[in-house]
Amino acid sequence: MRINEIFYSLQGEGCHTGVPAVFVRFAGCNLKCSFCDTDFQSYTEMSEDEIVDAVLQYPSSVVILTGGEPTLQLTSSLLHRLSAAHRQVHIETNGTHPLPEGPIHWVVCSPKYAKVNIQRIDELKVVYEAQDMSVYDQYQATAYSLQPCDTGDPIRNQELIQQTINYILQHPKWKLSLQTHKILNVR
Repeated sequence: MRINEIFYSLQGEGCHTGVPAVFVRFAGCNLKCSFCDTDFQSYTEMSEDEIVDAVLQYPSSVVILTGGEPTLQLTSSLLHRLSAAHRQVHIETNGTHPLPEGPIHWVVCSPKYAKVNIQRIDELKVVYEAQDMSVYDQYQATAYSLQPCDTGDPIRNQELIQQTINYILQHPKWKLSLQTHKILNVR
């Protein structure tokens, strides 16, 4: 599998903000989002055994499979191996590819502009750019997180933060998600 990096940190976004976790970042993505802040082009080829061994170097029981887009490479056998190692698997996906069969404890779907092809969404996380939010009404989830887009422009970011807050106050099923890892300057 093409792995961009494996590292240990705190979950910086969404419902599990602040939870210590091992991040397995898969290389490659099928979308080209203008606001993407992740380098997912470079990679090291790793076997499933190497991935599990790397994950087990850290004390957290939570493993977050992210990318790029993890479902382009993720296998059922890797999910079962991580579960057998007593790890809770969370996945962050754009939802364009089905999830492999296997134990996944938390599915975060952040749909962009492509059709979503997964059946289960625990957390719907939308990057907010003041877009029409009615397109997300079709998705059923346990939790709904709205995250202001980081444009790189401090003035525009402040506008989007306020617009996000205003939207949430008018639509209380949504919860504010901030990129706390950026605020705290942690990985």
